[in-house]
Amino acid sequence: MITVIASIHVKPGHTSQFLDIFKSNVSAVLAEEGCIEYYPAVDVQTGLPPQELDENVVTVIEKWKNLDALKSHLGTPHMLDYRGQVKEIVEKLTVKVLKEA
Repeated sequence: MITVIASIHVKPGHTSQFLDIFKSNVSAVLAEEGCIEYYPAVDVQTGLPPQELDENVVTVIEKWKNLDALKSHLGTPHMLDYRGQVKEIVEKLTVKVLKEA
């Protein structure tokens, strides 16, 4: 199993719009072969140091059976459509692909 942590930096004022688009695609992703978990998350104020808060970042938590399933996911029609829908409101994307140590 692999875990993906994607940090999506959204243009200021567009987080709600981004989340609406993202959430409309979640059921299609969860139906993919090899998808174990897939959801968006946003920062919550805790007061715990050294927490960094950014209202313009959506963190996506993903778990996949294997790397092949993740690679297949990236080329699905619903992901290509999703990327087209958000391209004008996303400023930056960083991704960490992890395995258990």
